[in-house]
Amino acid sequence: MRETNAETPGEAALQEVVEKIEHGTRAFLHTNLALFAAGFATFALLYCVQPLMPLFSAEFGVSAAGASLALSLSTGLLAVSMLVAGVVSEVGGRKPIMVASLLLSAILTIICATVPQWWMLLFVRALTGLALSGLPAVAMAYVGEEMHPRSLGLAMGLYVGGTGLGGMAGRLLTGIVTDIFGWRAAVTLIGLLGVMCAAILWWSLPASRHFVRREPRLRPLIRAFGTHFRDPVLPLLFVEGFLLMGSFVTVYNYVGYRLLAPPFSLSQTEIGLIFCVYLCGIVSSAWVGSLSGWFGRKAMLPTTLVLMLAGMIMTLSGQLWLIVIGIAVLTCGFFGSHSVASAWVGAQARTSKAQASSLYLFAYYLGSSIVGSLGGVFWNLGAWPGVICMTSVLLLVAIMIALRLRFLPTGYSIGKQKTQMSPTG
Repeated sequence: MRETNAETPGEAALQEVVEKIEHGTRAFLHTNLALFAAGFATFALLYCVQPLMPLFSAEFGVSAAGASLALSLSTGLLAVSMLVAGVVSEVGGRKPIMVASLLLSAILTIICATVPQWWMLLFVRALTGLALSGLPAVAMAYVGEEMHPRSLGLAMGLYVGGTGLGGMAGRLLTGIVTDIFGWRAAVTLIGLLGVMCAAILWWSLPASRHFVRREPRLRPLIRAFGTHFRDPVLPLLFVEGFLLMGSFVTVYNYVGYRLLAPPFSLSQTEIGLIFCVYLCGIVSSAWVGSLSGWFGRKAMLPTTLVLMLAGMIMTLSGQLWLIVIGIAVLTCGFFGSHSVASAWVGAQARTSKAQASSLYLFAYYLGSSIVGSLGGVFWNLGAWPGVICMTSVLLLVAIMIALRLRFLPTGYSIGKQKTQMSPTG
C-alpha cells in the first residue's frame, strides 16, 4: 500500500492507493483459501441430495421427476433470490453477506436430515436454496473487484475448482455414509462440513478494499440491471450459463438411476466413487482459467463446450468404463466452460459487478432447476438416450452462441500477461 500526501489547501491530507490482489502474494493465498472453501461448501450443500434421488423415490414413493425436486427447488429459489442478494451486497458489503449465507444454509442442511415427511424435506431444501443465494453471486463480484486482471482467470478457476471438489465430496461422502449409516447421517455430515467452511471463510477472506457502497435506492439498482442487458455480450453469457449448467446437472441427476439398475447394479458407494471424476473438473477449471489468459476466452469457451458434448455422447455406451470416461470428459468441459464464462462476466461488466454476477448465476441455477427436472420427463419417455438427446441439443445451441461471441467486442482481454481493451477477447 502506498500513501501520497496532498499538500494543496482544501485537498485531503492523505490518499491511499490500494493495489489489487495478484498471484504470488500472501493476500492471494488467503483469498483463494477462503473462496475455495466457499465454493466447496456451496456445491456440497446444494448437490448432496443428487445421488440420493433413487432412495427418495423408494422411501417416499415419488417418481424420478418428483425426486429431482429435492434439488430443483433449491436451485430454483437460489436463482431467483440471488438477484436480491446481489443488490443487498451492494449496500451491505460482500464478506458479511457471504459468511451469513453459508452458515445459515449449513444449519438448514442439518435440519433437512431430521424431517420425517417428503413435503417437509422439500420445504427445508427450498429454504436452503434461499439462504445459499448470498454466496455465489457475491463471491464472483468480490473476485471481479479485488483481483488484478492478470490473476482474475486463475482466481475464478480456483473458486470453480472448489465447487468441483465440493460437488465430488458431497456425492462421494453421501454415497459411502449412506451405505453404512443411512442417508440422514450422510446429509448431517455435509451440513457440519458447511459450518466448518463458513468458519474458514470468515477467518481467511480479506475485507473488501475496492467495494463502493451504494445507497439503498431502488431505481438506480433496477437501472443497473438494465445496463447489463444493453451490453452486447453479457446476455449471451447469461444464456450460456443456463444451457451448460442445465445440461450438466441433468446428466448427473439421472445417471444414478441408470447405474443402480441392471446390467450395472452398482451400490451407492460405487456410484459415489465414480463421482471422483470431479477431480478432473478441479484441475480443468484452474487450467482452463489460466489458459484463457493466454489464448483468450473467445477461443476457450467453444472448445470446452465441444468437450462437454463429446463426453455426453460417450455415456451412451453400454460399457461401464467408457461411461466413466465420458462423465470425466463431460466434467472437465463443464468446469472449464463455467470458469471461462464466469470470469468473462466479471471482466465484461464495467459497473455493478454484483448485479452482473447475480444475473449470470440466476440463469445458471435456473438451468439446473428447469432442465434438471425436465430431464425426468425425457427419462420416462426414452430412458438414458432420451436424456442425452435433450442435453445434446442444448449444448449444440451453446456452441453456436459461443461462436457468435467471437465476433462481438468485449472488455478486458488478458494475453501473455498483458491487459488491454480488445475486440477479440
